Amino acid sequence: MKISFNWLKQYIPVDLPTEQVSDILTNIGLEVEGLETFQSVKGGLDGVVIGEVLTCEKHPNADKLSVTSVDIGAGEPVQIVCGAPNVAAGQKVPVATVGATLYPDETGFTIKKTKIRGELSLGMICAEDELGLGTSHEGIMVLDPAALPGSPAADYFKVETDQVFEIGLTPNRIDGASHLGVARDLVAYLKQSGNIELSKPSLDEFKTDNNELTIPIEIEEKAGCKRYSGLTIKGISITESPQWLQNRLRSVGLTPINNVVDITNFVLQESGQPLHAFDAAEIAGNRVIVKTMPEGTPFVTLDEQERKLLGTDLMICNAEEGMCIAGVFGGIKSGVSESTRDIFLESACFDPVYVRKTAKHHILNTDASFRFERGSDPNMTVWALKRAAMLIKEIAGGTISSEVIDVYPEPVEDFRVEISFAHVNRLIGNPIEPATVRSILQSLEIKVEHEDELGMVLHVPPYRVDVQREADVIEEILRIYGFNRVEIGSGLRSTLSYSVKPDKEKIINMTSDLLTANGFYEMKSNSLTRAAYYDTEEKQDPEAVRLFNPLSQDLGLMRKNLLYGGLEAVAYNINRKSPDLKLYEFGNCYYQDPDSTNEKTVERFDEQLHMGIFISGNSQPGNWVQKPGASSFYLLKSHVESVLVKLGINPLSLETASSINRDFSEGQGYLLNGKSLVEFGPVSSKLLKQFHIDQPVFAAEFNWDRILKALTNYRILFTPLPRFQVVLRDFSLMLDKQTTFESLRSLAFKTERKLLKNVTLFDVYDGEKIERGKKSYALSFTLLDENKTLTDKQIDKTMMNLARAFEKEFGAIIRGMN
Repeated sequence: MKISFNWLKQYIPVDLPTEQVSDILTNIGLEVEGLETFQSVKGGLDGVVIGEVLTCEKHPNADKLSVTSVDIGAGEPVQIVCGAPNVAAGQKVPVATVGATLYPDETGFTIKKTKIRGELSLGMICAEDELGLGTSHEGIMVLDPAALPGSPAADYFKVETDQVFEIGLTPNRIDGASHLGVARDLVAYLKQSGNIELSKPSLDEFKTDNNELTIPIEIEEKAGCKRYSGLTIKGISITESPQWLQNRLRSVGLTPINNVVDITNFVLQESGQPLHAFDAAEIAGNRVIVKTMPEGTPFVTLDEQERKLLGTDLMICNAEEGMCIAGVFGGIKSGVSESTRDIFLESACFDPVYVRKTAKHHILNTDASFRFERGSDPNMTVWALKRAAMLIKEIAGGTISSEVIDVYPEPVEDFRVEISFAHVNRLIGNPIEPATVRSILQSLEIKVEHEDELGMVLHVPPYRVDVQREADVIEEILRIYGFNRVEIGSGLRSTLSYSVKPDKEKIINMTSDLLTANGFYEMKSNSLTRAAYYDTEEKQDPEAVRLFNPLSQDLGLMRKNLLYGGLEAVAYNINRKSPDLKLYEFGNCYYQDPDSTNEKTVERFDEQLHMGIFISGNSQPGNWVQKPGASSFYLLKSHVESVLVKLGINPLSLETASSINRDFSEGQGYLLNGKSLVEFGPVSSKLLKQFHIDQPVFAAEFNWDRILKALTNYRILFTPLPRFQVVLRDFSLMLDKQTTFESLRSLAFKTERKLLKNVTLFDVYDGEKIERGKKSYALSFTLLDENKTLTDKQIDKTMMNLARAFEKEFGAIIRGMN
């Protein structure tokens, strides 16, 4: 939101430095994010002065050039070569001196001392387009003979220089989206240290000239329109706006259009109340009706785009058709043009929900919708209407040809709030005098209905949509009183807090550190995603949480997993020539129970924290020593297991199962007590094709809530190093192809529970020298007796028991033992 300092000064007699005003605004809740200088003429005509042409002679070496001597008020006249056909002795002209920069376009150019066809030129006599004052280049500007040589051209042309504050408005502070709103807060603050009042433009001279053109107003959709005010003005002339009005609009980033439209924009920026001027000749039936229209009704807006209306779109209509999307955008016939002579001026208060839904659906964001979406002040409609009517009459001529027609079906009452002085002092932390409290509240236009030694009864006007409780009012008092004025007490208060174990954030940070150290990058995706990811052509996913009013089709559903967001990130990076990826993400996923009969709606929904891991491309770059290493299922599995091990969960102690997730091809999962902790595997080619990814992607998804629950009883225990020697023995086995290492490992631990400590698979062979349907495994066994040294007899007996168990259970053939 741009706020002009010069504009503010029209309402406040203040002469403070802009930096100090910036600090004040920030301290009272209107954060100044930037400060820029505005000049009505770019460059401010710096270095341009008024000159008097003393002599003018033909250039000796050029037919179309003249050599002049010009008095610029600096002692000796300067010689300037000029190509304008209308230059003559005795003229007063604008002169750009050496070093001045002119901006006939955005880039500009600097005047230099130069020779033109052999004659020295020490400046330039300017045309209006060269100064940025107009578009004419027919000749130099000839000024009033009374102009004083040497005086700055900026003073002659009344170039305005302004400081503009860029204020970052929070959604609840729409009252600060106008110059009067900012001035009101500034006066409330400054009033504590001096006698200062807000000076609003007077409407005392407003009057109706006649009743020649009265246009009745009817509100059919009362829920969408709280108040609608209007009047007519006849006999106006559509022309260019005066310079002061153009400067005001340009200072806040608006482009002048014509006098009537500029006035409506000016009043909007002044008061925060959007207005619209209709060409009265286009209002069929001389009636204005506020209503909705049938779903799918075509409507052409001012940008010449045809839009299909929703059944909930609030429309401003005449007796035959829609003229304007209320609070959002005008129709193609609703604006004024050069031929317009009579207008109907609208000032209304529309419901924020209606405007927000319409603006989002049609993807239309305007200054008007910005304000209506956040809640406009119903008490401002008539004031803004009269203010604009008086300006139009002054600038565009015409007569006010109707009374103010004000339709206000259900007047909005002030919020009645009671405050206690004791609560004010307790919450703020400083004792504040009741007189100070009263002064602040009255400066904010909050009325005091009753006051006694205990507190006040207040009426808060509707312009502050967020001030409805005692705490809200106390916050307003503190905001204006000044946070920096609250003293820091000498007392120290603290509470003992119980930290739930395991510490969720600590576990997440530890895991993030592990993955980052292994070359991963953390990513964040939107929790809102496409419904098409979860729905099929036959039916919708019943467990998905859907939005009733999504911003777009791409954001219509709450995600159920992190996989699709991860694949979007993978595709995004691959398309930008970054195919080698290692990504991870922590994020919430959302579900609902479609069969729930619980009366509490919230009980039907579930929110779970997940972690996703995604790898694709090369896991390590190639160089002259080694070839690139491609990502693989086993690399992904190693990262999954490293996370589990880091958290103190032994993967070997978990159940394993093939993943039933349709998004993985040949996926695997680790389970605890029958519930999945993590699923991982290569992403299916069908899904990769949907995301336009043409390289393998391997993904894992942890149910982090279950991980944390599994860690609840986890304890770190100290175990001393073994006192006796560890013994390693190897087996080479011939097995059926369908026999898994996990089954061998489980049988080994069942056979030898005391001495066997670990089993590892260190070689697999499946080739031509092996019988068809068979494979060769090489297993390593770690044996240890924690109480004594193992003897050869014990070792051999253990290994023979294992061999017999493998032969009996799996039909294994022992090919070698070491």
